[in-house]
Amino acid sequence: MATSASTLSKADEQDLVLSRPPRSLWSDAWQRLLRNRMAMTGLYYLGFLLLVALFAPIIAPHNPVESDVRISGNFRQAAWIEDANPLRTGSWTYPLGTDSVGRDVLSRLIYGTRVALVVGFIPMVCTLLIGVTIGLVAGFVGGVVDNILMRITDVVYAIPALLFFVIMQISFKDSAFGNLFNGLVLLFVTLSIVNWTGVARLVRGQVLSLKEKEFVEAAHAIGTRNWQIIARHIFPNTLGPIIVAGAFIVPGAIITEAILSYLGIGIRPSVNPNAIFPTSWGNMILDGSRTWESQSWMLIAPAIAVATITMAFTFVGDGLRDALDPRDQ
Repeated sequence: MATSASTLSKADEQDLVLSRPPRSLWSDAWQRLLRNRMAMTGLYYLGFLLLVALFAPIIAPHNPVESDVRISGNFRQAAWIEDANPLRTGSWTYPLGTDSVGRDVLSRLIYGTRVALVVGFIPMVCTLLIGVTIGLVAGFVGGVVDNILMRITDVVYAIPALLFFVIMQISFKDSAFGNLFNGLVLLFVTLSIVNWTGVARLVRGQVLSLKEKEFVEAAHAIGTRNWQIIARHIFPNTLGPIIVAGAFIVPGAIITEAILSYLGIGIRPSVNPNAIFPTSWGNMILDGSRTWESQSWMLIAPAIAVATITMAFTFVGDGLRDALDPRDQ
């Protein structure tokens, strides 16, 4: 009887397992992502940066554009560094020290998080909108339309990206358009114009494969309209590669902003004490590169910030790629 009861119990357990609804692709991918420690570390760090950006006025110990006239003209060192000059000796009032006009480095670093996230995400959304749209249309319609769109993509892809960024920033930086939000809008447009080509090629390749599948042919057979097939069948099945591509676009945009600001043609720092985006990490790196011998943390702090946010997005992108790879399901 004991053996029979044990056998029945195991059979019931198997029936219970078989009766459970299968997990969806997204649910399974999320579970795989949760098991990726590096990806989750990156997500937690990005969540922390998002909170820092949102609550910067509360977290920052000082206004990032206001100067302490008592120490103006002196680079106050980081809190743990002593100097022969009392005005340069570190103080926990300014944990990372100040610049030559008495502005707090830590406060500027905190507010720079806002620019980094905005510069990363908004161009990423614009890039995906352009690239996904062109890729879907080219891959699904095919023929002459595909040929024309891909030739346009080839032409844009052949443009040297960094040279194009420099030309755009120099050409429009003094215009009304270039001055919107201290140059942020111009930077968004500049980054979006040439970065969509890789996404368009990726999506087109996915669509060319998907439109030959049985479920698409069945949708055609029952008279489903083309836009409905794209919206309900094609596009949802391309979301995995699109999400991964988006995760890798963001750090590239952040680094590009830092490079352009370092060259002096990126976002212009603001002197308005109520500015939402008073400075960027690229601006801080530019200032720090000129004064690193006098105040090294003006350069070290933003350089570490750029490096860590880039690593975080890279870890998340790698994790998403592993979690959404159908070959690993």
